[in-house]
Amino acid sequence: MKYSIISYSFRRSFENGSMDIDGYIDFCKENGFTQLDPWMKHLEPGLTDRGWLASVKAAGDATGLPFGCVAIDGGHIYEPTAEERAKRREVANAWLDVAEFLGASQVRIDTGGSDEMTDEMLAIIVDGYNDLIPRAQAKGLEVIVENHWGPTKHPKNVVAVLEAVDGLGLLFDTNNWAAGEQELGWELCAKYASLTHIKTFSFDANGNDPSVNLSKAFRLLRASGYSGAWGIESVPHDGDERGAAVKTLALIKRELGVKE
Repeated sequence: MKYSIISYSFRRSFENGSMDIDGYIDFCKENGFTQLDPWMKHLEPGLTDRGWLASVKAAGDATGLPFGCVAIDGGHIYEPTAEERAKRREVANAWLDVAEFLGASQVRIDTGGSDEMTDEMLAIIVDGYNDLIPRAQAKGLEVIVENHWGPTKHPKNVVAVLEAVDGLGLLFDTNNWAAGEQELGWELCAKYASLTHIKTFSFDANGNDPSVNLSKAFRLLRASGYSGAWGIESVPHDGDERGAAVKTLALIKRELGVKE
């Protein structure tokens, strides 16, 4: 089994200085994660300082943990004008280079766009991914879209994009669906998953999140033959980011029947 946690799960710790990228790498190694999934904000110095980026790669190499998915913000596909789309593409391409340098296997690139996806918007999104995916593949990277914001909060839009673009994978977030569409999203999209964000907010006495029936999501993913990393994005209401990470990993292992 492969396990990961996006470094966004520790954004408050990064912001208050109690964790940095080296601390994130050490935490993952010490707590049983098997790959590193950094959020791009925690790698931004590496855009201009390859020496700094080399030190991050060396820290990962020292733990034996490979880099998995680099989650990219700001490199999304859709903008209403060609000029704005070109700017976003430049951002995406710069992060493809960073991900390649780290030896990562995936990059998350959002669709962009508004809540309701028009035919024109879909066509632009499809063209954009068709431009990016060959470049990413040449660097050993799989491009994955996340149900995240804009049109991808709606399962039907996620399916439409995935069905229209060869080689595009899905970062399956258990939570980021429009109101009333969460379980439909699980049912329609589990079969496309290349990576997960099992999202938790709080825990009861049994170590489960009482706000959501995650067991159903696990059943659907397993029934679909999911074989990717069991990734986490924990966003604890109580602010205990390290504790939430450990508890969510334990929850995943219980759901999968993994014995410690």
